[in-house]
Amino acid sequence: MPNRLAHETSPYLRQHADNPVDWYPWGEEALQRAQAENKPILLSIGYAACHWCHVMAHESFEDEATAALMNQYFVNVKVDREERPDLDSIYMNAVVAMTGQGGWPMTVALTPAGHPFFGGTYFPKQPRYGMPGFQQVLTSLARAWAQQQREIEQSAQEITAHVSRALALSAPAGMLDPGLLDKALAALARDFDARAGGFGRAPKFPPAMTLEFLLRIYQMRGDQQARHMTEFTLEMMAGGGMYDQLGGGFARYATDNDWLVPHFEKMLYDNALLSRVYLHAWQVTGRPLYRRIVEETLDWVIREMRHPAGGFYSSLDADSEGVEGQFYVWRPDEIQAALGEDAALFMHYYDVTGRGNWEGRNILHVARPLAEVAAELGLSESEAAARLAAARRALYAVRAQRVWPGLDDKVLTAWNGLMLASLAEAGRVLARPDYSQVAAQNAEFLYQTMRTPAGRLLRTWKAGASAKYNAYLEDYAYLADGLLALYQTTFDERWFAWAAELAELMLAHFADEAGGFFDTSDDHETLIQRPKDVQDNAIPSGNAVAAHVLLQLSLYTGRGDYWNLAEQAVTALHGAMAQYPAGFAQWLQAATLILAEPQEIAIAGDPAGVDTQTLLRIAQNPYRPFQVVAAGPGQSAIPLLQNRPQRDGQATAYVCRQFVCQLPVTTPEALAAQLESQPAR
Repeated sequence: MPNRLAHETSPYLRQHADNPVDWYPWGEEALQRAQAENKPILLSIGYAACHWCHVMAHESFEDEATAALMNQYFVNVKVDREERPDLDSIYMNAVVAMTGQGGWPMTVALTPAGHPFFGGTYFPKQPRYGMPGFQQVLTSLARAWAQQQREIEQSAQEITAHVSRALALSAPAGMLDPGLLDKALAALARDFDARAGGFGRAPKFPPAMTLEFLLRIYQMRGDQQARHMTEFTLEMMAGGGMYDQLGGGFARYATDNDWLVPHFEKMLYDNALLSRVYLHAWQVTGRPLYRRIVEETLDWVIREMRHPAGGFYSSLDADSEGVEGQFYVWRPDEIQAALGEDAALFMHYYDVTGRGNWEGRNILHVARPLAEVAAELGLSESEAAARLAAARRALYAVRAQRVWPGLDDKVLTAWNGLMLASLAEAGRVLARPDYSQVAAQNAEFLYQTMRTPAGRLLRTWKAGASAKYNAYLEDYAYLADGLLALYQTTFDERWFAWAAELAELMLAHFADEAGGFFDTSDDHETLIQRPKDVQDNAIPSGNAVAAHVLLQLSLYTGRGDYWNLAEQAVTALHGAMAQYPAGFAQWLQAATLILAEPQEIAIAGDPAGVDTQTLLRIAQNPYRPFQVVAAGPGQSAIPLLQNRPQRDGQATAYVCRQFVCQLPVTTPEALAAQLESQPAR
């Protein structure tokens, strides 16, 4: 008989709807029962694409004996971390404080008041790997609660207080000067893997925010070390098994140092962040590889991860038919049957062998340069490339007949904001109006679906149900950033106006008097603490993106209060950015925008006009991260455009920096000269 999770919209929660465990979703019903019966809460947090979440579910949550223990001694609560990042943040910090590490599935025992007193991640059904069996854990916790409740409650209060202190943003303010960037760059260089790219050792996560920072350093200073670390990492990731060589898109991370063996789940946010950094690398270098990765990744998102109404789904599972990676790996005979005479070329290039490179099968990856493989087989490089492209299409069609990984088809506002930014910018830079159109449709979907009547954002939506949950800081910040990218592609002022409205809502409901923003709004559900996470994780810090949005809006509007709030927040993290740049790379991007003394470019004219488009290409096609661009008539509602008339009936560009403007110009040559004469410092 299905439990309470059968009524939820989260695919992850619904995966547990037929467990014999008496699951509750997080909410008043569960909390009130725990308090009424004086039972501890067993909180289990995970997400739909998580492989070990599935393993623990199969081993323990589907087991009648284990479920009987859980139901007898606990009030059992299941949470989708993607829908409730506030709960995930609070209790993950507690688990890390108690054990020194965290991850998912996350298992936390709470007092009836919600204070944590025990935590861990995956527990096997039977003792192994040096870990106790889950039934042993349950029995021990139940015994301890029965015999030592007072001591446990005191300890839980202390753990909560410790985590609350750790979350406080109390870093001493430093000077925001170029020396900060030197220190951050040096720290990254020390951690750089010169053999395989990336930073640190396995498991290797794609360092999108760090690479964006390094590209900005290259743009500011022409620093060749920053460029090399970026390009080498991008090339190694693109050729590795972490990249889906047939369908496009990146897996969550690589389990090895060489980017070969992925954890096969594919997340929307990774692909939004990575497609954008590959786009910027293409702008810098012009390398066709980078453009191909951008287009293949975005094409995959549009093809496989998009609801017809315009929203983007959250993830594809690591597993299919209960086996991790089965959808993606190959045997030589499967390739030979599908490709015939082109099989030899394909297997040479993608390193397919009889022994395999992972559990007897083959993860496709690029082992050697195409020119080398083509020469060995007596082919020209262009002919080899064309035949490989056809082979990829053929194998993709074969793979599509397999059992697909599970799709988490909920739509999250924050993650959609990240993808909106990438698609909007790619549409503009690559001259792909189809990408721009998909981006505009996504923004329209979010506007119509993810807002309350009062204009406040909601977090999550799934087809067949209304959007729900108060949105978080990251939802407002990411979406505002995406809308500013969309405005600079379409110059439809409604997207700028919505971004400005979201910024005002952030200030009204999330601002912290001590500086920066809380993760939850002032009218959010009361929890054991109000989280405020300033560090990048798998996704950028919501605080850092909020600061970046305020900086951009200040340039558009002349609002000095926006700039001051952002600069104060960035400056407060001076020490953390210098010492731990990989954890604060989004803040470093905001710091570069401040230190580069950005430009404001206003182009008076019809955005669809040929003369305006010519000037826009000069301003926008190169990689120029330290500017904002507005285009439209002088009677625009955007302050940057106001009182900027056209000259002689022609589109006219106004370039300003730090309240000093150059003479207006009407030719692309004059605009290019002005932009190049003011290099970022």
